[in-house]
Amino acid sequence: MQTKNKISAVIITGNEEKNIKDCLQSVTWADETIVVDSESIDNTVKIAKEFTDKVFVQKWLGYAKQKSYAISLAKNEWVISLDADERVTEALKDEILSFNLDNTKYSAFKIKRENYFIGKKINGCGWGNDYQLRLFRKSGTRVDERLVHEKFIVEGEVAELKNPILHYSYNNLKEGFDKINVYSSLEAEEKFSKKKVSTLRIIFYPVFAFLHHYLFRKGIKDGKHGLMISLMHAVTKLQVQMKIWELKQK
Repeated sequence: MQTKNKISAVIITGNEEKNIKDCLQSVTWADETIVVDSESIDNTVKIAKEFTDKVFVQKWLGYAKQKSYAISLAKNEWVISLDADERVTEALKDEILSFNLDNTKYSAFKIKRENYFIGKKINGCGWGNDYQLRLFRKSGTRVDERLVHEKFIVEGEVAELKNPILHYSYNNLKEGFDKINVYSSLEAEEKFSKKKVSTLRIIFYPVFAFLHHYLFRKGIKDGKHGLMISLMHAVTKLQVQMKIWELKQK
């Protein structure tokens, strides 16, 4: 689809057959769509090819490097980067297309994510104020080198758009625990040379993480969903501490 704003939609995938169709349908308005797949063994690539001929298979390099590679393939100056479990809303699409990107002073835009947990939109746990940099000039943006929760680093001014992206990160508990197991391993690998692990830290850090999410960040307002998110956050931090300890034993 040709638009007045030439935008490349960039998505990295890995066994995302349950998510990729809805994600790609939400960016059919983009001037081009690029999918970089990390050797999926499901139907992700097949589904992606129904939407774009720019589907590339790249052995997994890590989140930051995989995204950097995908962005390098974009032909346009403006890029919108999505994860497979994210969707651009119709209102956000209209807002982006109505904005004169060619003449703006901004180099990037943050977009609010509406986060869903097992079918419920979450407002507490820090999830209700989640702004992510997703639309940016390719020439002035790079991805930092973090192993997990990587960020885009931009040269120039950054503004915020009004309309949201929908984020369906946890559709069921199995997906949730699978993800936090992966993320905690990466976080432990990133931190083990800098962090000390004590018995008290293993015991109390997860407790503090739970209370911080559930009370201070008002997860309690989201009922049982907020309770489960807060508990999973505590489990993540417990895993990080234990995995750092394990790495130090080696």
